[in-house]
Amino acid sequence: MTALLITVDTELSSSLQQRGISLEENVRRSIWAEAQGQAHGIGWQMDMLDRYGLKGVFFLDPLPALVHGADFLNPIVAAIVERGHEVQMHIHTEWLAWAKQSPVEGRQGRNIGDFMLADQIVLLGLAKGLLEQAGAPAITAFRAGNFGANDDTLRALAEIGVAWDSSVNPAYLDRDCHISADPGEIGATRLHGITELPVSGISDRPGSFRPAQICAMSAAEMRAGLRHAAREGHDAFVVVTHSFEMLSRDRQRANGAVKARFVALCREAARLSQVSSAGFHDLPDDLAARPDRSLTRVAPSRLRTGLRVAQQAWATWRYEHRLVPA
Repeated sequence: MTALLITVDTELSSSLQQRGISLEENVRRSIWAEAQGQAHGIGWQMDMLDRYGLKGVFFLDPLPALVHGADFLNPIVAAIVERGHEVQMHIHTEWLAWAKQSPVEGRQGRNIGDFMLADQIVLLGLAKGLLEQAGAPAITAFRAGNFGANDDTLRALAEIGVAWDSSVNPAYLDRDCHISADPGEIGATRLHGITELPVSGISDRPGSFRPAQICAMSAAEMRAGLRHAAREGHDAFVVVTHSFEMLSRDRQRANGAVKARFVALCREAARLSQVSSAGFHDLPDDLAARPDRSLTRVAPSRLRTGLRVAQQAWATWRYEHRLVPA
């Protein structure tokens, strides 16, 4: 049985903060993804997950609490937990630029991996505490903002008692992500005292990796990747999206193409008997200790890739450039 983890990086926008947008407006546009009188963010995503009997993992960034106070976290955590979904930890260290009181003596960095180990322990411990104080069950998993972690991030997570990391995205290795991971690794591995579960993906071109992100893959590519993982018996298939990803880039209107992909994934997951919806709390502790197997990603298909490129071009014209209702 392949565990499907539909993960949602749930975060306020540091760009909106920089532009002077209020906390309330940032939450409305970034978490609930409201546009043109409708919500397309985590509430809508949970509606779809619930409709198909699936669980979501919401990696929530609490660092804006350093700027705005922690109260804004409470209703977000409550909304997720009350509906039976999972809250886990995310972090965007860009928010330190506006912190009223720095927990790391004023040091700043775009990514958690930009900080020394001692600072990472402080920042990750703080984030874990903020989420749990806001009502989240014990935090057991982490994903770095921008996938910008390094090996010290894993050491810091082990130090504060977080068992899982999902910051490895092969598309980001040697860019923002500096974890010493094999880009060809598909399953869970033990690294620096914790279990690393990388973002899944496909080979869309020979020698190329395309991550299983809702805005990056067509519905056909996602379906092919998930079916392949189920046929081969992969332990897990990890999908990524964001709380605001169902909107256009300017967050002014819904992106119907991306929303349709999310629904298509939920529908496909519900019908596949070899797939089980899961969160990190549902995964066995010894997942990385299972015998090595020769696992592969779905092979490239010129037709699938070509169709996605054409679909992306149409969706960009339809939802990004044309100021028409979605």
